[in-house]
Amino acid sequence: MQAAIRSVVSGGNVVKASMLQHLRVINPAIQPSVFCSRSESTQSAQMEEHGFESTTISDVMKAKGKSADGSWLWCTTDDTVYDAVKSMTQHNVGALVVVKPGEQQALAGIITERDYLRKIIVQGRSSKSTKVGDIMTEENKLITVTPDTKVLLAMKLMTDNRIRHIPVVKDKGMLGMVSIGDVVRAVVDEHREELKRLNAFIQGGY
Repeated sequence: MQAAIRSVVSGGNVVKASMLQHLRVINPAIQPSVFCSRSESTQSAQMEEHGFESTTISDVMKAKGKSADGSWLWCTTDDTVYDAVKSMTQHNVGALVVVKPGEQQALAGIITERDYLRKIIVQGRSSKSTKVGDIMTEENKLITVTPDTKVLLAMKLMTDNRIRHIPVVKDKGMLGMVSIGDVVRAVVDEHREELKRLNAFIQGGY
């Protein structure tokens, strides 16, 4: 999985380079001065403006229907691990944001399926008597992103740190959470759109 993700990350640059190389090969008769023309410079600027690797975490959240209104799945530090896992199962997610009781926007940590397996099942603890706050990854140990973080940077953070979920924060307030699946999907979509832009560029569509 991680190898495939890294391939996606690096693949965009390879595709872009090969497409631009193809552009030079299919137009051998064009003189260098043409490539330096005002029109070409404008086209390149347009490609850069709309360009590759421009998708942000904010874009991902909008695509998921998420916004800054707290519309994300959460539990509190006082909830039992059993209730937290039950909520994950009901909503088909692998992690929940953890907040302090009565402070939904104040990020306290995160609890994941991995926490449940390692700290409850393996250690033989009771999920019904253990509080979420006892096994969660605390806020000061979390890796987070902001809405302006580029998707590829978020992917790198997640793969380098072997995590599948990353909270989105702004001004210390909790906005939401994205998964590795959300990020990979966004990168794939970005690559698809970049190929369309390069194709249009080659055919004079810009």
